[in-house]
Amino acid sequence: MFSPKYPTPDTPPALVPAPYIPPPLQAAPARPSVRLTPGSVLTLVAGGGALVLVVGTVLVSLLLAVAVTAASVAVCAVVVRSILQSDRR
Repeated sequence: MFSPKYPTPDTPPALVPAPYIPPPLQAAPARPSVRLTPGSVLTLVAGGGALVLVVGTVLVSLLLAVAVTAASVAVCAVVVRSILQSDRR
């Protein structure tokens, strides 16, 4: 009752030949992934140190910007409060 009824096709389906799949090749022997020389280790350490300094500088600058913004908002609040107090007198 609920299974679909498909009409019979007018033409038979075309036969498509299977594509040729070549056999897998032998993989080349794997090289060692990383060879660390004393010079490359020194370069990595210096690069990591420089990255830490740059990220630290950016974070301190952001913190300083937030502090300056907070101080300026506090000064504005004091000025507005002073103006409102002088209007009431």
